[in-house]
Amino acid sequence: MEAAAALNESGAAAPRLPAGGGGGGGGNGSASLELSSRPPAPAALNPWDVMLCVSGTAIACENALVVAIICYSPALRTPMFVLVGSLATADLLAGLGLILNFVFQYVIRSETVSLLTVGFLVASFAASVSSLLAITVDRYLSLYNALTYYSERTVLCIHTMLAGAWGVSLCLGLLPVLGWNCLHDRAACSVVRPLTKSNVTLLSASFFLIFLIMLHLYIEICKIVCRHAHQIALQQHFLTASHYVTTKKGVSTLAIILGTFGASWLPFAIYCVVGDPEYPSVYTYATLLPATYNSMINPIIYAYRNQEIQRSMWVLFCGCFQAKVSFRSRSPSDV
Repeated sequence: MEAAAALNESGAAAPRLPAGGGGGGGGNGSASLELSSRPPAPAALNPWDVMLCVSGTAIACENALVVAIICYSPALRTPMFVLVGSLATADLLAGLGLILNFVFQYVIRSETVSLLTVGFLVASFAASVSSLLAITVDRYLSLYNALTYYSERTVLCIHTMLAGAWGVSLCLGLLPVLGWNCLHDRAACSVVRPLTKSNVTLLSASFFLIFLIMLHLYIEICKIVCRHAHQIALQQHFLTASHYVTTKKGVSTLAIILGTFGASWLPFAIYCVVGDPEYPSVYTYATLLPATYNSMINPIIYAYRNQEIQRSMWVLFCGCFQAKVSFRSRSPSDV
């Protein structure tokens, strides 16, 4: 989402990053990250850009495997796996965008291509965050409307959510491409060039809204999980130790999921609002890099932990399923 930051530190003219900026923050000139590039003077290789490219490569490989597994396995066609596939696809595109940004920044230097790259990154990360929100809504519905969850209405709701999420993400990605950028007005630049201050403020505000909605839904999920566990225990006429263990495990897992998401994105979203383009670029890099890690962690949390996907991986890589390995089908509400 806000990590539209395709990053370019170079030692050319004063409005751009100063010479020696490869270490991230040296010099006195404008130090915000710059996504645009110009033909003169080859850019010095920035270690931060290398780390972003490596991060993008890892993200692309992880999520490409998830997409391949879901496409390969006919059994993974439930609404839950459609959402996981949407998340993996968005993160895969984000990883490819980070790689392309590095290539177009240091190999093929073009202002037009740079704008297309940043738009691609904005759309990809926005789709990733939106897919996380859709997964949270799906988990809530699977608990709140457990009896009617596996209905055609749920499938329609899921597809509508995804269509809206990708549509909005595409629109956000087109904004800088269609002219909402600071290429011709340096005073309007944000800490992430060529995005304007108003653009990153919109993206950050959208993230804060999504984060608050997810926080509210996960709190409601915790209440439902605790209530269900308590009711089951009461039906057995006593509260067992397993009741507390199960409830604590579920709440802890939800806390890890939301905590990971917040820890990855909140620093960058906050810095995009309060940061100044004159601040050293190391601040932007240091908040952006952890944001990309969220796309690296997503497949572990939402895909590889799922036992249906684990079974499909056995089939995909081993060519056969070992009957002695026990797998339990999981529902969307499993946390």
